[in-house]
Amino acid sequence: MKKIMLLAIIVFGMFSCRKINKSTEMVDETIYLTPELNKKSASYLYHFAFDCIDQEYPNKLGQVLGDASYLKVPSELHPTFYGCFDWHSSVHGHWTLLNIIKEQPNFEFKEAILLKLQKNISKENILKEIRYFDDVHNKTFERTYGWAWLLKVAETLQDWDTKEANEMYDNLEPLVKLIEEKYIEFLPKLKYPIRVGEHPNTAFGMSFALDYAKKYAPELEKVIIEKAKEYYMNDKGCPITWEPGGFDFLSPCLQEASLMLKVLPKDEYVLWLDAFLPNFREHPEDYLEVAEVTDRSDGKLAHLDGLNFSRAWCLYEIGIALKNDKMLNLANKHFEYSYKKMDSGEYAGAHWLASFALYAMLKSN
Repeated sequence: MKKIMLLAIIVFGMFSCRKINKSTEMVDETIYLTPELNKKSASYLYHFAFDCIDQEYPNKLGQVLGDASYLKVPSELHPTFYGCFDWHSSVHGHWTLLNIIKEQPNFEFKEAILLKLQKNISKENILKEIRYFDDVHNKTFERTYGWAWLLKVAETLQDWDTKEANEMYDNLEPLVKLIEEKYIEFLPKLKYPIRVGEHPNTAFGMSFALDYAKKYAPELEKVIIEKAKEYYMNDKGCPITWEPGGFDFLSPCLQEASLMLKVLPKDEYVLWLDAFLPNFREHPEDYLEVAEVTDRSDGKLAHLDGLNFSRAWCLYEIGIALKNDKMLNLANKHFEYSYKKMDSGEYAGAHWLASFALYAMLKSN
């Protein structure tokens, strides 16, 4: 009997060891290449935004109708940002083109891009955009996702000291100031953060706005930092293994971690991160698998390509700050999967994914 029990223990131990070894063997040890914005990648990315910023249809307006007079074509309602299917995608399409010609000053299509951008970002057009935001029924339009991308456009224009950029910023500035005011008014009233993987995510909107505010809007910077600490300072054990949701294009956990990196000193941040995502610094690959897209013609399912890019930029930000090669390689893996499949011919992704890919690319170095 003792011999049988001993044999059973040995056999059980062998199977236990095999299970552990199998798990170890499944770890992906591939080294993925870091993306780079160069002539080739710029030529690949630019056409997505260039082709759609003046493509009016199909279009998703997302407006509240006060009466029949509100029924107008997109280019009347939004003469600057009417293309690319919806307002916010048009905004970050403009951001994409601006950053390509800013970072690649000799880009072969620079003049054609500038012609489109300058035509859209005119003083008259921006005043019409402001009237829309001032409408009693649409005061919360694009809160806060579109607001955040608009401030990213403003940040790029102010960082880029050229005659064309200065003129476009002068035209855009009244809308920029309105968005600043809307943030400052809204955030103190938002008692609880919105922790979803789509447009309303509070950490995303605050993170992008904070990049701008640190340079150009000290009052907004103060409000964002105060609210970020109020919302997130005591968060622990974010359930990152529950991600992604089926329609996510943002990681709730990583967006929050990205924001707090910009809010806290490094030593405090490491302590916060280890409580927020225990063991993540040591083994990020154990917590995140690249999101698989099953149908790129479905706009909601195509969100998951955006998730791979937004995860990548968060991992680049954190990995570079903490000198964490595992995070950087995981970022490269996420980026590579969706970058290779962007040009699927499906407008559901083509109208916006170049912005996410470019933003991740710029964060990788």
